[in-house]
Amino acid sequence: MTVNGIDVASYQSSDYSTTGLDFVIVKATEGSSYVNPKHAAQIATGRAHGLVVGHYHFARPGSMSAQADYFLAQAGVKAGDILAFDWEDTGVSGADKDGWLRHVQAKAPDHRVILYCNKDFWLHRDTTSFCADGLWIADPSAPKGHPGIEHPWLFHQYSVQDGQDLNVGNFSGRPALMTWAGKGAAPRYEPFPGAGWFTHGRRSPIVAAMHDRLVAVGCNHYAGTADKDVVGSGDVASYEAWQRKYNTDHHKGWTGSALKWPPGKETWDALHVPNV
Repeated sequence: MTVNGIDVASYQSSDYSTTGLDFVIVKATEGSSYVNPKHAAQIATGRAHGLVVGHYHFARPGSMSAQADYFLAQAGVKAGDILAFDWEDTGVSGADKDGWLRHVQAKAPDHRVILYCNKDFWLHRDTTSFCADGLWIADPSAPKGHPGIEHPWLFHQYSVQDGQDLNVGNFSGRPALMTWAGKGAAPRYEPFPGAGWFTHGRRSPIVAAMHDRLVAVGCNHYAGTADKDVVGSGDVASYEAWQRKYNTDHHKGWTGSALKWPPGKETWDALHVPNV
């Protein structure tokens, strides 16, 4: 397992370090009246650094459908985002837990929905083993990636370091996590428009497709909140990084101007080949 992440709430900085991380799951809401005031900024930080992002709801006693609807209304989710139910309040029953998960699955069918709870809740309060699309288990007493449960799990919150919850995902790498989070949807392909087009800051789905694919393959040199529809310096740096990586991995022999901007048809098509 090489997929590492953190979860953050209002206690953490909006500009947290993303070094070595593949994902971040951010507290969005609690009950039916609280919104994490840093949620939007913390999500933006994750997106800007190419992380898979998730949003979680801290459940309180009360109507689960109302809390689920409140969460979905406030979270501002986008394609590929993970949605999580934080089950820690003893006043929230297992039936409540199941109700929230099923409600969100029905309302947000294009998203992965998961359950977060600690080992005690899972072993002694849960009665159905229902965790929607996956279990995010908190067990800091166990070694990283080896929580003390028999049920299959997807994420393990294994430690707290400098006030920060550390997590590991049961995936082979970030591309596998992104594929799972997107329910298998690959970044879309747009036909090569001609090298001259990329010298202009035009708005088009073509640049958005390039941005998504570069991030998906781990060549992310975008700084801040990149505009996915406009050619910018982040696109140039990310594309050149991908060409160098592809050249090394596939022994293409691309040198000199072949590794420069703007894209050519051969490199453009290679970028969008699945599993490259």
